[in-house]
Amino acid sequence: MNDSPQRPSVLFVCVHNAGRSQMAAAFLTHLAGEEVEVRSAGSAPADAVNPAVVDAMKEVGIDISAETPKVLTAEAVRASDVVITMGCGDTCPVFPGKRYLDWQLDDPAGQGVDAVRPIRDEIERRIRALVGDLIH
Repeated sequence: MNDSPQRPSVLFVCVHNAGRSQMAAAFLTHLAGEEVEVRSAGSAPADAVNPAVVDAMKEVGIDISAETPKVLTAEAVRASDVVITMGCGDTCPVFPGKRYLDWQLDDPAGQGVDAVRPIRDEIERRIRALVGDLIH
């Protein structure tokens, strides 16, 4: 019998799953490792992750170049303990018993790496606080 508690799961959602949610998922995976199950998705996923986002993450030693935007499904929401939206509004399905957070963050779409850096740094700050909250 396995008495270890189930690890918490977090789903990050933004419209295109090409910027904010990808950075958040990468930071949480980087900082929490196997302690937390991490997913990200978008209500209208883009074809690829924003290249400026990939470059900004490389600057802090995290390579997300192999990531691909994924479509948001009700199953992904249902399977997650915490759902963090980043501007997708009411397109996210709501299920009882889940913790929902909405992070108001600038959209890096169409921005260069200089504009992405402050968004990246704010996401990292929020993820560090979240890790402290999730892993007791």
